[in-house]
Amino acid sequence: MANTADISRGMILKLDGSLYSVIEFGENKTARSAAKVWAKLKGVDNKRSIEKTWNSGETIFPIRVEKRTHQYLYKDETGYNLMNTETYEQIVLADEMIDAPEFLKDGSEVFVFVNTDTELPIGAELPEKIVVRITYVEPGLRGDTATRALKPATVETGATVNVPLFVEDGELIRVNTKTGEYIERVKE
Repeated sequence: MANTADISRGMILKLDGSLYSVIEFGENKTARSAAKVWAKLKGVDNKRSIEKTWNSGETIFPIRVEKRTHQYLYKDETGYNLMNTETYEQIVLADEMIDAPEFLKDGSEVFVFVNTDTELPIGAELPEKIVVRITYVEPGLRGDTATRALKPATVETGATVNVPLFVEDGELIRVNTKTGEYIERVKE
């Protein structure tokens, strides 16, 4: 059995029948009472964010999760269709289960988190950095490159990313999927 000393960032815990991911944690020690362990938790199978406090050494219930590589196939009315790259099994995930679905393009790699107890997917994320092509952007004004001004650009997936003024139509750019921010231009 695991106890509060085993808590780590990113761990998934089962509390009151729901799954929560540990965002942040710490320990409070006082001279008069026993040490307490606290954690900020984000719901995996719900949209709740909570804070929880345990007595030091109390039992917790972590869930074993595997990260499996899938390939994005297409989206329909049931959700996002993904294929396991090892077994070729297909699964369907809802919008809210995927971090940054606006950056998904056909054939792209997606990491699906699977609860090993139930073999059910509990969420998915894209790689931290992806390369996309700009499909539309307003032309930059000549001589306006000294400032760090940004302009909106539409990428091939339909998402809008703020890019520097020197970036033009048809260029490849690298984007951070966690923040949705432009990182750099990519040479073809």
